[in-house]
Amino acid sequence: MSTPDVRADDVAGALDEFDALGRREFLSKYGFGPARSYFLVRDGKEYDSKAVVGAAHTRRHGVALTSGDFSGGEATVKRRVV
Repeated sequence: MSTPDVRADDVAGALDEFDALGRREFLSKYGFGPARSYFLVRDGKEYDSKAVVGAAHTRRHGVALTSGDFSGGEATVKRRVV
């Protein structure tokens, strides 16, 4: 899968979960490492973009994605979420 199928409400829900769990627990839950270059920003707070999109996909489809299931950053995450 090169581009995860997610919607804005899926991303918003994932961001809410990130806030509730905290960064370390959120990344661990979904099996992602810290972002290196690309972050989502909501209300001035940065979120690990690839992990958020992976979690959003899980919310929509009930199927977990790992960091190897899709590429992040400029290729997919930035284009889909902005």
